[in-house]
Amino acid sequence: MNDGIYSYLVDSDDVIGTNVYDSEGEHIGKVERLVLRKIDGRVAHAVLTFGGVWGLGADYYPIPWSELQYNDDLDGFQIQLTQDQIENGPKYDPKVDYDWSSENDRRINEYYGVADR
Repeated sequence: MNDGIYSYLVDSDDVIGTNVYDSEGEHIGKVERLVLRKIDGRVAHAVLTFGGVWGLGADYYPIPWSELQYNDDLDGFQIQLTQDQIENGPKYDPKVDYDWSSENDRRINEYYGVADR
């Protein structure tokens, strides 16, 4: 039996496309993709997108996975960040391959005040 997003483990297909809300419950975007650490397979970042029209003109914003908490009432992830904080943080153009180096991983974590693992 597949319980989807409510089970202990969740399929990545159920995470990608999930809506993301700020601390006030306002919709700010969606999960576009997940970034995994090669060394241990853990999710390092959720890449959020918002703005643009039909996905055009929207930048990608990597957020440390630990910043997202699933909220059953919202049927989506909630973060304790504002859209302005995210927009002023690390981002990249989806048409360009992002450099997922340890240096950029550290830069993302430092911006959001998350300790490196």
